[in-house]
Amino acid sequence: MAGGAAPAPGALLCTLLWAATAAGSPTPGAFGRVYRGAVNISAEQVYAFAYSREPGQVDAVRVYVNSSSENLQYPVLFVVRQQKGVLSWQVPLIFRGLYQRTYNYQEVSRTLCPSEPTPEAGPSDQIIFVDVASMAPFNIAYELLVTRLDNFQLETNKAFNFTASPSQPQYFLYKFPQDVDSVIIKVVSDVVYPCSVVSVQDIVCPVYDLDHNVEFNGVYQSMTKQAAITVQRKDFPGEQFFVVFVIKPEDYACGGSVPSSIHGNVNRTWNLQRTKNLQVTIVPSIKKSIYVQAMFFSFLSFLSFYLGSVVVAFVHYIRVRRKALAGRLSPEDGSGIMTSSHPITASTPEGSSYGAIDESSSSGGRQLSSPERGLPAGSDTDSSVEEESDFDTMPEIESDKNVIRTKVFLYLSDLSRKDRRIVSKKYKIYFWNIITIAVFYALPVIQLVITYQTVVNVTGNQDICYYNFLCAHPLGVLSAFNNILSNVGHMLLGFLFLLIVLRRDILHRRAMEMKDVYTLDYGIPKHFGLFYAMGIALMMEGVLSACYHVCPNYSNFQFDTSFMYMIAGLCMLKLYQTRHPDINASAYSAYASFAVVICLAVLGVVFGKNDVWFWVIFSMIHVLASLALSTQIYYMGRFKIDLGIFRRAAMVLYTDCIQQCSRPMYMDRMVLLIVGNLVNWSFAIFGLVYRPRDFASYILGIFICNLLLYLAFYIIMKLRSSEKLLPIPLFCIVATAVVWAAALYFFFQTLSSWEETPAESREKNRPCILLGFFDDHDVWHFLSAAALFFSFLVLLTLDDDLDAVRRDKIPVF
Repeated sequence: MAGGAAPAPGALLCTLLWAATAAGSPTPGAFGRVYRGAVNISAEQVYAFAYSREPGQVDAVRVYVNSSSENLQYPVLFVVRQQKGVLSWQVPLIFRGLYQRTYNYQEVSRTLCPSEPTPEAGPSDQIIFVDVASMAPFNIAYELLVTRLDNFQLETNKAFNFTASPSQPQYFLYKFPQDVDSVIIKVVSDVVYPCSVVSVQDIVCPVYDLDHNVEFNGVYQSMTKQAAITVQRKDFPGEQFFVVFVIKPEDYACGGSVPSSIHGNVNRTWNLQRTKNLQVTIVPSIKKSIYVQAMFFSFLSFLSFYLGSVVVAFVHYIRVRRKALAGRLSPEDGSGIMTSSHPITASTPEGSSYGAIDESSSSGGRQLSSPERGLPAGSDTDSSVEEESDFDTMPEIESDKNVIRTKVFLYLSDLSRKDRRIVSKKYKIYFWNIITIAVFYALPVIQLVITYQTVVNVTGNQDICYYNFLCAHPLGVLSAFNNILSNVGHMLLGFLFLLIVLRRDILHRRAMEMKDVYTLDYGIPKHFGLFYAMGIALMMEGVLSACYHVCPNYSNFQFDTSFMYMIAGLCMLKLYQTRHPDINASAYSAYASFAVVICLAVLGVVFGKNDVWFWVIFSMIHVLASLALSTQIYYMGRFKIDLGIFRRAAMVLYTDCIQQCSRPMYMDRMVLLIVGNLVNWSFAIFGLVYRPRDFASYILGIFICNLLLYLAFYIIMKLRSSEKLLPIPLFCIVATAVVWAAALYFFFQTLSSWEETPAESREKNRPCILLGFFDDHDVWHFLSAAALFFSFLVLLTLDDDLDAVRRDKIPVF
């Protein structure tokens, strides 16, 4: 051959003759024909298979071999030599499982790595040599069959059915169409087991298609009945890839058990029937325009809440201006604080002030707050005198707090007697503490999830993260951008709530500057520290939920729930603080309690699945905590929790229930606490009996049920006390109920579960339902953000009807 010209077709015969001289007369092979023979240490067989390939065509050849020998000391060795590679295996083919178990197969079939298409103008000749040998001193029979595959290349939007087994893996070629940048490989099966692995590998030889090496290259995930892998054109320079299907010899990786036939001392099995029928379909993924639409939808949906808030604020401003022109309210009275010119009824119904402190007796409380009246509104945060301390600022000589709090009928004036500046400072600690917690909590979380995502991208192991793979849209290095984008609502609405609270705070300060001394004794005391903390918690819930969904798994589950516990706890504290401003929990004790809850949640996930002792201890802690908190609430913080609590509790039980069965002094509180304890004890018994696997959601359910119970009690008592629900809080209550109902519907549409194996979790995967981009869990993110926002507005506006009511006329419950 001169000048490197391609050999003529006749030159192939010369090549075969040369190979016959060098290798000992190879047998010319024919595709589709079964060859039977025997080999030993002195006799081996060589087969030569030649074929012609058209330009640009990819041809795949599959080799089937079989040997009846069960002698593992002398296996039959098969070596396939191609133009650019060698593939070899032995029969019996041995797979290793757990605890040194072995699985031996006497029938093996492998697909040879296809040679790359050449740019030649005419057909090219290809040749394959198959060497069969053994070191056995005796003859071992074998069978050989070589065929060309007609359906090696998969087509877009066309389902293809095939079978595979541990010793007979399959793989196919797919080429990206010109107008497709991303595809989803969907694989389904009618049966759960045997466990299988789906892998996407670049066009590189050799192809890793056995159980022990399939994880060496490409992207892969385990599978029972369903699998889905999103592949992007940019990840494959050749714009094509192999889809590899491997059947595992055991099912433990997919949640199954070891086959019963090999239990005990038997650690070897032969030709275990593990054939699986599979169907693969490759469909185009969404286009870039869908990403843009989804982002616009996400931001515009929640920016509409900003527009609605502006409209409500403008309407409120117009109404206040009109009232100001009518001489009833000043224009700056945005917070609902009553003016000094507001008419006050001189007479009240007889008995309406029973248990309240009259104007003369409560003068000490007003005198206490008198220093603040000569100060600017902004000075309540600048004085070092206002630092929170452990001593009670209420004048003990003029009015003993124990005397006040033991009255049968308590009014707000009885529990709002401390210096407003110091109490306000106390509640602002909630805000600053939660910012500190958020920063120290979020930074390592972000670092950890970035590491997880990097590991997924580098190793290709998609079993690390529990996505909804049928609706996981990648963007950049993120594997499921849609699950992250859907959390934008928490951040936007949390920031909006902070703006609403800030507006109320500013208007309240202005009103305090303009009002006279007398108006300080009207309405619910305005302390905004807890509201600011709730807004930060809502924003952080969005941030940490997005971090969790970067790579959701067993190790970072608490990122998604930690601030949910804090939100529920802060809402209960705010609801209690509304009418108990002087005796609410401090920020330090509250956040310490939340830390204990998060620790219990972590321990519950680790030990709560099978360990009965954990559930016994947790149920005891739950019941005792419920009783202790109930005691504190019933006695308004006057019942000390120390080593003598059991003796005092027994004494109270004896005198009030055994010695004389008298009616409870605080009937409304007693009813609430009895119902609350029954609910919490029911949760404790349920957990002890059924031991739910999702312990984090179990604790969150306890928090939410207690919050809903207390909110319902508060609203019922408010209506029972002849108080009103203004249109805005009434709308927020209805919106909260409706949106929460819709949100919970989507929450219970389980799309994945890190409590199960990755393969079992993928059985729950579902396609997108919104814009072809968001799944059910994303809709839960959208709706839960709106529901939390409306819930916060309920707490913020619930008592706006009391702004013109004297505090000695507002009951405490």
